[in-house]
Amino acid sequence: MICYDGSVTSNALLKKMVRQRKKIPSCGVDRFLMLLDGPWATLIVRELLEGPLRFNDLREALPGISAHTLSHRLKQFERYGIVTRTVFAETPPRVVYALTPLGEALRDVLAAMRRWGDTVPDAVFAEEPLSIHRRSSDFT
Repeated sequence: MICYDGSVTSNALLKKMVRQRKKIPSCGVDRFLMLLDGPWATLIVRELLEGPLRFNDLREALPGISAHTLSHRLKQFERYGIVTRTVFAETPPRVVYALTPLGEALRDVLAAMRRWGDTVPDAVFAEEPLSIHRRSSDFT
């Protein structure tokens, strides 16, 4: 579905939200966070932006992700229309995941995230991050 602002929403997601009586967010940021919530979501998309991958190739590219989490996220993405799952009639069966045009449209979003992330000083990730704001008690 193409919304009044030109954005695209998966019909499957809209049907699910209507079934569950959830309000469909009108804000693009809310829509993004609803579809790509959680720590692994954008990283899975990042890997698939390089091209179609098999399940185990995705797992190897994302150290620390469990098979359960990856499988769950891929199924969600498929329902949302972000990813396609293609099963090849081979022995053993081969399954390949690829981004749909809706998923490919995330390329610029992830590129912007990478550019912003590259500007974040290393000190932010230190044990005691730098603080821009100080309490008044710090000056007494």
